[in-house]
Amino acid sequence: MEKRRNNKGFEHLGGIIKKTMAEFKDIADNRLIKVWNIWEPVVGAVIAKNARPYAFKKKILLVYLTSSVWTQELQFMKKGIIEELNQKLGEDLVEEIKFKVGTL
Repeated sequence: MEKRRNNKGFEHLGGIIKKTMAEFKDIADNRLIKVWNIWEPVVGAVIAKNARPYAFKKKILLVYLTSSVWTQELQFMKKGIIEELNQKLGEDLVEEIKFKVGTL
């Protein structure tokens, strides 16, 4: 007995997941681009050379640092950085910043 396959109106799950992931990636990329555009004016040239926005996860901004020394320094400045970023962006895109030593 031969089974009939009726694929009309159905889409493969892999295709759906791929489209969904691309959509969310575009949203995160757009947010990151907005932050990149204002990063140096917000934090200053010295910090911008040692700390760079890397990624978004929901409303958490991941920032890579050149060394652990910057982690402690920026922890003290974090609240002000978040406030100024959101003010310049005109929306509350950043609720939290996580700092990690990594490659800039």
